[in-house]
Amino acid sequence: MLTDSEAALAEAVLIHGPISRSALTRRLGLSAASLTRLTKPFLDYGILIELDDVVDGSVGRPTKPLDMAPDAGRFIGVKLTGDRLYAVATDIRAAVLARAEKRLEDPDPLAVVDAIAEAVDELQVSGLTGLGVSLGGSIRDGMVERAAFLGWTDVDIASVLAQRLGVAVTVENDLIALAEAERWFGLGRGMAGFSVITIGAGVGYALIVHGAVVRSREAGLGLGGHIPLAANGPLCHLGHRGCAEAMLTSGSIATQVTTALQRQVTYREALDLARAGDPAAAAVIDAAADALGRFIALAANLTMQHSVVLAGEGVELYSVAADRVSAAIAADRDPLADPLEVHVDTSGFLAWARGAAAVAIQAAISRLEIARV
Repeated sequence: MLTDSEAALAEAVLIHGPISRSALTRRLGLSAASLTRLTKPFLDYGILIELDDVVDGSVGRPTKPLDMAPDAGRFIGVKLTGDRLYAVATDIRAAVLARAEKRLEDPDPLAVVDAIAEAVDELQVSGLTGLGVSLGGSIRDGMVERAAFLGWTDVDIASVLAQRLGVAVTVENDLIALAEAERWFGLGRGMAGFSVITIGAGVGYALIVHGAVVRSREAGLGLGGHIPLAANGPLCHLGHRGCAEAMLTSGSIATQVTTALQRQVTYREALDLARAGDPAAAAVIDAAADALGRFIALAANLTMQHSVVLAGEGVELYSVAADRVSAAIAADRDPLADPLEVHVDTSGFLAWARGAAAVAIQAAISRLEIARV
């Protein structure tokens, strides 16, 4: 296992590399001699590499920036929904190398394990370092305590997959995994704190403070989905009027437009109709945009983190009604508050799958073994 200092070094190079030694000493609070001693085993093992000399603006000779070795690891991330899985093969920085998608014909855990194994075979990753699986639900120490979308209770899918595939497996709540991916490799890279709000089949919320994701088993309970946002909005499946789930989920928006037009309309069609100026669709989308702006402002007001990453397969709502969302944010923010920055991850289900790969990468870093001299 790595020491805290070694883990901090590996994380800093992974997230910020290529990075000069002088920048590393400042970031880690180390002397140049301590950094050299700390770095040597990583270089000896080929985990870190030195790049060509560059001039970094400091006094002295050019430096050799440090970076992760390109072949330091290969990973697969799998996002499970109630009826599909989305899988990606990535490098050690969660850059997508290949992807696969499969329908889940049976939610039984063993059938899902079979589907994941098929996706792994399809991705054809040589030298697989780790597999990450993310899903909506309550996860504790890799155990799926409850996953309503799949109908699971107390399922130890990590152990079954590890035995089946012969590789280390990390299972995590999908919101936590997505937040970790945004923090290490995505739109939140370099930010000390921000909120993550996801919209799509459900509504999710995660928080990063002082460079760390706030972790709680309640992350999988969907508590953010029932925050009230519109006094006269529709009802969610639990009977809450105008909550985040009722206002922002793709299913609810499609149902509202379907009811207004008296014909079946998908979420994508609802957005297209609103773009084209259809009055009924526009009214629904405007109300959803107001609710989204209110949700974003509420997250910033309560956490005092003025950056928000918006993600999920339903995020196209923001592109359709960005001005309306911004107006709703401004209406619920104090004029003296810091400007609120909204960063939009438009990659949809790919973002969820990268999140699963990200937690597998983090687990692999924590398992590193190096000889110290």
